[in-house]
Amino acid sequence: MRYARMTDRLAGLGSDKWVLHVAAQARAAAGHRILNLTIGEPDMPTPAALIDAACTAMREGRTHYSNGRGEESLLRALAARHSQRLGRPVGTDRFLCLPGTQTALYLIFQALCEPGDEVILGDPMYATYEGLVRASGAVPVPVTLRDTAGFRLQAEDVEAAITPSTRVIFINTPHNPTGAILGPAELDALGELARRHDLWIVSDEVYGDLTHDGRPFTSALANPAFEERTIVAASISKSHAAPGFRSGWACGPAAFCARALPLSETMLFGSQPFIADMTARALSAPPDLARAMAARMARRARIVRDALDGVAGMRVPLPEAGMFALIDIRALSRDSTAFALELLERQDVAVMPGASFGAALEGWLRVALNASDEDTATACARIRRFAEVMAA
Repeated sequence: MRYARMTDRLAGLGSDKWVLHVAAQARAAAGHRILNLTIGEPDMPTPAALIDAACTAMREGRTHYSNGRGEESLLRALAARHSQRLGRPVGTDRFLCLPGTQTALYLIFQALCEPGDEVILGDPMYATYEGLVRASGAVPVPVTLRDTAGFRLQAEDVEAAITPSTRVIFINTPHNPTGAILGPAELDALGELARRHDLWIVSDEVYGDLTHDGRPFTSALANPAFEERTIVAASISKSHAAPGFRSGWACGPAAFCARALPLSETMLFGSQPFIADMTARALSAPPDLARAMAARMARRARIVRDALDGVAGMRVPLPEAGMFALIDIRALSRDSTAFALELLERQDVAVMPGASFGAALEGWLRVALNASDEDTATACARIRRFAEVMAA
């Protein structure tokens, strides 16, 4: 039987990247007590007030069809939130509501890219990004994020990768897996490149409320000079500990939203009104939950750094944001997958190999910071023992 070419383009780009997580689950099912630090789940359940808001909306009959753009209450909440963040009015016509950041990014690339177009993005990158780009028929063009530059995408590196086929510069700030935050000057340099070459900027900003130690976050939409070529995707999955509710959005030029709306309607024709009501409530409150979560993540990153930095040649740079810390194991191994699998086998600690996030992170590990302080410290002690044996 024949299949669409998209299935070939996406072969090996789905759950294959999560082999360590799957192996950890299998080992746990076999009776092992696994310290699983693979997935970026929030470290707390969805707040009861948000669940109550969704349940109340369902009981009040908010279970019917929605429209393709989003419920009016949620669009108003998004407009108010972005107007406050950017310091200028942002209208409701600049949003499309979708089930999570992943779906929003899928829609964006389907709307912007043709087969053969090129999308420049940083390497390392979140594990689904290559699939998002290739699903549209476009070609991902990785640009190395150098640890000497704090893993921040540099305009000169992007410019060297631009060709006549380039259509989009795809950024992620704060960045997964490195935790790097792009500053205003770096964003402006990328925006100027995009303007000079008539390119789009697409920015995944799902970790925008999870900066560590009070560090400021700047959206790619901050500079109004570039807002007509910039589209941002985000959700409440991380900031409000609600990943299972699948509630996200795209914010871009009104013209983009009008052009992409029929595609969104073809895909989904509306999200659930009761989830929209819950999301509107979440976005209308101060980000206290995200700030508290970020403080815990920053504390655990320091636990990892203090336990492992300098041990057996390993290095642990502190992240600026997000739910992960990186461990540089290149002094011990250049095969992060083999290292992580053996660590799981010998110490019952599951972490993600850097290779799952791109060639530039081979020889690194990504450690989720959502386990308790005690479990994080225990995992680090086991990693230390394993590394010292390897180095002996």
